[in-house]
Amino acid sequence: MKAKYLNPFTDFGFKKIFGEEASKPQLIDFLNSLLPERDQIVELTFKNNEQLGFTPYDRKAIYDIYCENQNGEKFIVELQKAKQNYFRERTIYYSTFPIREQAEKGIWNYNLKAVYCIGVLDFTFDDYESEPEKSEVVHTINLKNQHGKVFYDKLTYIYLEMPNFKKEEHELATRLDKWLYFIKNLEDFQNIPELFKDEVFTHAFQVAELAKMDREDWERYEYSLKVFRDNKATYDYAVETAHEEGLLKGMQEGLKEGLKEGMEKGIQEGMEKGIQEGMEKGIQEGILEGKKEEQRHIARQAKIMGLGIENIKMLTGLSEEEINNL
Repeated sequence: MKAKYLNPFTDFGFKKIFGEEASKPQLIDFLNSLLPERDQIVELTFKNNEQLGFTPYDRKAIYDIYCENQNGEKFIVELQKAKQNYFRERTIYYSTFPIREQAEKGIWNYNLKAVYCIGVLDFTFDDYESEPEKSEVVHTINLKNQHGKVFYDKLTYIYLEMPNFKKEEHELATRLDKWLYFIKNLEDFQNIPELFKDEVFTHAFQVAELAKMDREDWERYEYSLKVFRDNKATYDYAVETAHEEGLLKGMQEGLKEGLKEGMEKGIQEGMEKGIQEGMEKGIQEGILEGKKEEQRHIARQAKIMGLGIENIKMLTGLSEEEINNL
């Protein structure tokens, strides 16, 4: 079915929904869904998203969206479509520009306005060791001391891991839930769901409707969509290749380990039987048992990896009943 609304994970789509003057109500509403009640935004001003260094030779920073609220607090909003080396370091680097630009000439007391860096991620970080971190959608980071107490509360990083958001429409409980559901499913909608009939979301759908774009915007969107698809295909291929290489390595290591364990077990059993039946016969039986254990070990790993029964039978020589009993 042909898409009715744009893909918000494209650069053009994300900025069309949140980064234009006419889209300011959506951005304010989205950011307020991330902030505590005491920090709610009343007004926003878009700022130049290209930040230069102190000299022409310094590295610059280009944000997707950069804005300031009524209190002078700064907000950087970034869409990140694929994993990138040192992405966290990049966001920390980006946050230094809104801090530096607050410096005043002459006498200044160093009182800084808050800086927020928000990342909408179409991937998950893979270095969380346990739940609930692994499956959480929102990750909020502040500077803390060795006792876990916030040392400085004016620098906040918020990462939204979109693949972890799995709620269905009937499960949406908060305003943030609605925004995450909107972002994740927008391209698949054919009509505006009833829960999005308020003024802010209605306008967001109007802005995102492909049929209402002029020729220039359509061409820009098509180019942005092509870049998105090319990047996604490259990333998916890298993941698939890494998985296949890991599978092959795992099978080889499993085969080697299984043979070693099986031989040791078989030889031990053979030696015990050899007391009664003879060392030669015992060793032979031990070898056979070792090979059988090796086949069972490989089959267990193959089942964990998701290989089908027929493939496991061909790989190990075990019967379907033996495989099912593992």
